[in-house]
Amino acid sequence: MNNFNRDGKEFIQGIFYPDQSFGEPPLFADVGYPAGAETITDVEIFRLPKDDFFDLLNKHPEAHFKISEVLASRLYYKAIMASEISSQDPEHRIVRLLDYTKTHIHKLDPKDVLEVDLTRQQIADLTGLRVETVIRACKALEKKGKIQIKARKILR
Repeated sequence: MNNFNRDGKEFIQGIFYPDQSFGEPPLFADVGYPAGAETITDVEIFRLPKDDFFDLLNKHPEAHFKISEVLASRLYYKAIMASEISSQDPEHRIVRLLDYTKTHIHKLDPKDVLEVDLTRQQIADLTGLRVETVIRACKALEKKGKIQIKARKILR
């Protein structure tokens, strides 16, 4: 999901993985979608009409709790990234994004190594940085031993 500012710079609101849903918040708030969506791989998308979605939640409270958990996790991510983007240096922003992706998206233990599946451009768009800044910051992070770069892939 993404937005573009007046200058045409993209800001990625989120990248979704297999079996994840998106677009629920506007249904609850009864507002239009504030972002666009596009695929970066071949996907199959299922559309669930609003009335059917609410009927499902009413009949299956466990599904409602799961959706609430997902939405709470996304709010947590947004709160972290808003704070990071407004006040932290690029290296810190990148490390926080990678750590969040590792533990909350891929459900890995912090001690495990994540092979990051994001491009440098996607990292830039997710952190509000320029791609050139991401490249420089990643090189600095590698020198500091906070990430590894092997075959153009970032490992954290």
